[in-house]
Amino acid sequence: MISPTLRQLRYFEALARFGHFGRAADACAISQPALSVQVKELEEMLGVTLLERSVRQIRLTSFGEEFVVRVREILRAVDELGDLARAAQSQLAGRLRIGIIPTIAPYLLPAMISQLTRDNAGLDIHLRETVTPKLLQELSEGRLDTAIVALPVSEESLTEIALFEENFLLVRPAEDAAKPVPNRERLREMRLLLLEEGHCFREQALSFCNISAGSPKPRELLDGSSLSTLVQMVGAGIGITLIPEIAVAVETRSAPVSIARFEDPQPSRTIGMVWRKTSPIARQLMQVADVVRGAAEGLRRAPATV
Repeated sequence: MISPTLRQLRYFEALARFGHFGRAADACAISQPALSVQVKELEEMLGVTLLERSVRQIRLTSFGEEFVVRVREILRAVDELGDLARAAQSQLAGRLRIGIIPTIAPYLLPAMISQLTRDNAGLDIHLRETVTPKLLQELSEGRLDTAIVALPVSEESLTEIALFEENFLLVRPAEDAAKPVPNRERLREMRLLLLEEGHCFREQALSFCNISAGSPKPRELLDGSSLSTLVQMVGAGIGITLIPEIAVAVETRSAPVSIARFEDPQPSRTIGMVWRKTSPIARQLMQVADVVRGAAEGLRRAPATV
């Protein structure tokens, strides 16, 4: 009877996910040769080749592509056994895998993690910071327990809980502080700095400016990799940008920029948590949502910056 171990399945899944022995080994916290041996033993046990190996990369065979789908189902089911045990406890404990988007993580995480670990001594928090599409994929595959993202995500398989709303503020060079705040039509004529493709905040900012895929582009549209980069570019006189209110205190403290609010109705977004509707720890995740909401409220009570 063919009986692969869970370790072998996890190593193979990591290899299929990263497409690289070194990165998969790092993710599994083992040496690359050890991972390679385990995957090779799995192939020998099955009597089928799972991977096409070359010097620079690896690819799944057609059987490997079918096999990894089943493997992920098995691993997700195994992880949910642990979730069932956690669900029976009144307090959060064990491993908790949280995903969070980059335009929230640096500002919300310090207070949020501090509160969670203070209230739950046995909690082992694993964080994953990346863009929304990747978080939703990893959530559906069982590699995350929950994710903090901009709502709505409109996935039928997920529960959505709104946590807080925040406005978008205008960041422009310090010498422009006394100028009138441009409306969205005027913004289209200015050099607008935005996050690169893949960030939901980019799409939200474009939507406020009435810039869609089929509409004429603004005079100049420049991309940055992070909010910090955008603000520093503004400070250097390259253009203007929009940033979420939660980021203002951190990102503008070392740049010669001015901050302004738009006229009502101000551009804004809703931040919330999502998790699988089938998650056994939904009740505990509601506790996490309360902590996140409280952390955000504490940030909002900080002295106003504009």
